[in-house]
Amino acid sequence: MQQETVSALVEEFLAARAVRKPSVHTLQAYRRDLALVLAQMPVVNDIADLSPRLLRSAFARFATTRAPASVYRAWSSWNAFFTFLVTEGVVAGNPMPAVDKPRVALPSPKPLRGEDTPEQLLNAVAVPDQRQRDPWPERDLVVIALALCAGLRLSELLGLRTGSFVGRPGERRVEVAGKGGRPRTVPIEPELDAVVEAYLESRRKRVARGEKALLVDRHGAPLRRGGLQYLVSSAYRRAGINDRVPRGARLHALRHTFATRLAEDGANASEIMRLLGHASLTTSQNYIEVTAAQQRAAVRANRTNRALGGLTRP
Repeated sequence: MQQETVSALVEEFLAARAVRKPSVHTLQAYRRDLALVLAQMPVVNDIADLSPRLLRSAFARFATTRAPASVYRAWSSWNAFFTFLVTEGVVAGNPMPAVDKPRVALPSPKPLRGEDTPEQLLNAVAVPDQRQRDPWPERDLVVIALALCAGLRLSELLGLRTGSFVGRPGERRVEVAGKGGRPRTVPIEPELDAVVEAYLESRRKRVARGEKALLVDRHGAPLRRGGLQYLVSSAYRRAGINDRVPRGARLHALRHTFATRLAEDGANASEIMRLLGHASLTTSQNYIEVTAAQQRAAVRANRTNRALGGLTRP
């Protein structure tokens, strides 16, 4: 096989991954990691020439100027690539277990600092900001509340549709397209449900019926990544809590706050894993099936929901 054939196999791998509906950034990372390590090798005449010895040498050169986390991610990309090739019958085995990878410490949670910071933030965004030309507190509140009380990621918020909320009163839930395209449902308590309904009512007065995206800008167009990040940053500014937001966390600090409060209020590891859509907390062996009733009880124990209750009463 010529080098171009290896490149063609990379394209097949990426096409197969695309079926899972990962983010554009994930596919770009796969492509970049595979290409950068491949560039450290001599011309490969056959896929079988990608031996453990050659791969170890390439990874050693690749690692000289890169952080451990970057090397670990590249190793994971190549491991996924070879797993695909084995599944497709292109190669007999995966050589990556013979290639060392760095140990990377799991990042520590970065919740909002301060015991009453979430409540302060919710109270600030629940009222119109008179400095804005066209304030929309219902939308700002639903964004913050879905991150704080349902633990949604930025991409998951952007992927929500008006029909994502299902179930009868008292058993409401939101259907989420999680990381890697993995679907999950998160219980929605009445307080958060009231915030969502108030937003939908305000949205009906502003947005044409054909638009299905849940979160929209002031012109009725689907909210984009930059717009959502700006909305959250503006909310922090209005609440006066910028000094309590961990650096580099921004919207993710809300998700971390959700998880931290769940743990503080008695949720166990498997409940948190299911609610946040993690593949695992430590290893897949620690996975414990959690019933819907247990998940709802864990969310009910989250005291941030109680703070929402006072914002939606007439």
